[in-house]
Amino acid sequence: MTLTIPGFDHVRLPGADGVELAAAVGGSGSGSPVVLLHGFPQTHLMWRHVAERLADEHAVICPDLRGYGASDKPAATDPGVYAKRTMAADVVALAAALGHERFALVGHDRGALVAFRAGLDHPETITHLGLLDVVPTLDMWNVLHGVSAAVGYHLYLMAQPPGLPEAMIAGSADAFFGSFLDAWANDPTAIPEEVRAHYLRASAAAVASIVADYRASADIDVTHDQADLDAGSQLAMPVAVVQQDWGARLGYDAAGVWKAWAPDLDHRLTRAGHFMAEEAPDEIAAMIRGLLTR
Repeated sequence: MTLTIPGFDHVRLPGADGVELAAAVGGSGSGSPVVLLHGFPQTHLMWRHVAERLADEHAVICPDLRGYGASDKPAATDPGVYAKRTMAADVVALAAALGHERFALVGHDRGALVAFRAGLDHPETITHLGLLDVVPTLDMWNVLHGVSAAVGYHLYLMAQPPGLPEAMIAGSADAFFGSFLDAWANDPTAIPEEVRAHYLRASAAAVASIVADYRASADIDVTHDQADLDAGSQLAMPVAVVQQDWGARLGYDAAGVWKAWAPDLDHRLTRAGHFMAEEAPDEIAAMIRGLLTR
């Protein structure tokens, strides 16, 4: 049985290119729509606390990204299958299937990279953009240097050609995915055992597509970001970024990186760990409410 957000309906809806996405849908039908995108190694369930806090005032849609959870996992027959551009098109199509031609979009980790691309590619659709604990893909590679890059070893592993990364991860899936749940949480109790087991099952069943998602971020996603940078493209909507103090840890100006992409920026640091929507749901829900008033 798929774990989902209490009180929400669990549905399947069309994304792009014939792919279907699973999503938890709930909240106020008369409220403005908010789409919440999960990160790695998780599913839409990571939004359970935040979604419940927003549900009184907003229509809340929490999909599993393509390649994750209960959503379709198409074979990566070309780099575009898991390009963030394609995954952003999934989200726009899913919202349209629910009758939402314009909506606010908030993403965490991998979902934040999808949200960033959606904001650049679909400025007429995304009204507000919230991004949790990332920098854009192009900048991500640029800020990793020397031994400090070890914190992102998985980025380099999954960037390798098809075959070896998938075999290595599949051979120790629980240890691999579980290591991130352990290392990245300041408050391990925020991910109870039932939820942790769900994340591990879902990730173990999606090794090939998760690796393909990451591999795209070492290839086609960089190409797309560089093209936008060269063209001077920026995010036209109000943007809020909440992240750990990665700038201090890795030696770069995190707010400055984001300001180059987002002129209308609210950049905040948090004391919560990487899984901040689960560790500090009141803080994240308040950030989203504040973003939507801008």
